[in-house]
Amino acid sequence: MRERKRIAIIGGGPAGLVAADALAPHHEVHVYEQGRSVGRKFLVAGQGGFNLTNSADGPALAAMYSPAGFLDEALGAFGSNAFREWLSELGIETYVGTSGRVFPTKGTKPVEVLNAMRARLLERGVHFHLEHTFVGFDEHTNAIIEHDGQRSSLTADFTIFSLGGASWSVTGSTGKWSEHFAQLGIEVTPFLSSNCGVEVEWPGSFARDHAGKPLKNIAVSAGERSVIGEATITQHGLEGNAIYPVVPALRDAIANGTGALLYLDLKPNNTTDQLLQKIAGKEPKNYAAALNLDRATMALLKAFTTKERFHSPFAFVQDVKGLQLTVNALRPIEEAISTVGGIPTTELAPDFSLKRYPRLFTVGEMVDWDAPTGGFLLQGCYSMGWYAAHAILER
Repeated sequence: MRERKRIAIIGGGPAGLVAADALAPHHEVHVYEQGRSVGRKFLVAGQGGFNLTNSADGPALAAMYSPAGFLDEALGAFGSNAFREWLSELGIETYVGTSGRVFPTKGTKPVEVLNAMRARLLERGVHFHLEHTFVGFDEHTNAIIEHDGQRSSLTADFTIFSLGGASWSVTGSTGKWSEHFAQLGIEVTPFLSSNCGVEVEWPGSFARDHAGKPLKNIAVSAGERSVIGEATITQHGLEGNAIYPVVPALRDAIANGTGALLYLDLKPNNTTDQLLQKIAGKEPKNYAAALNLDRATMALLKAFTTKERFHSPFAFVQDVKGLQLTVNALRPIEEAISTVGGIPTTELAPDFSLKRYPRLFTVGEMVDWDAPTGGFLLQGCYSMGWYAAHAILER
């Protein structure tokens, strides 16, 4: 018979809640959350359409994460299909929307999903300690928690930290925990924006006239990555689902000082020859109608091409198929959907425990991995929480 142990889970986000559920039937589980309620990231995710996970599974799912291979075993053990089955056990049914995004059935509110999770954990005997903040480690590497101005060390056989990265600080993810891990001798890399907008220096009145307007059905390329989707013009540059997947390549180029170049194919469904045929014999003032280019797109082309190129049919089409923009910076962490940085994967054993402190586990966005939007970020957290929990069950 398995010896019943005391498990502390610090951070009541997606990774921590899934870990608690896996451990509760076998061990005494305590969840410590600095806020007044757990799962606030679920509620934030629900503001833009409650995208719980993605229908991709197996190798297709694993391919969405970097560094390559780091999450393969966890995703294979508890992938998106397994998570959807888990939700079904809670009475939450799901459906697949566009781009494989998985949502709760229509009419189900984010708070209902969170309440179902919380009810399940309470039923399994999980102890919740709200407004309890992690403030460091004692000399025995036990976590120190502060509540009502009083500090105490947690005695636990194992501790799972799911403290988040540095995005969405409103949910409690501030990254302040990093200094406490650094004091243990654990390397912590600085947090940087991911899945965020990019900064482009717009000329003249372009931003004033066109901020908020979409660039629909375009292809965006940076480095070796190319994505078809939509981008939105902002006061500072561009954002949107066609921009976020190329952010890693741009971030690397900015860091290396090699020049962060973004290429826009404004008519990805047409070849150069097809576009040339459409404007053959036409005046430049008629190009927009011939190619079905809206005012914002035409203004973008005029802003980044010379008059000579605009009046040359071949040069104009070249720019339509590959308009080059220089990205000066990424938007700040406060605006980012997610972050990279935190605890490097090299500090962790395959089960996400710290190599130097095997009874301490770190999961979720406090670890330095990356994934695009579309349900992949949350799924990575679920998988890590589940996998760490089962590693504890096997010890």
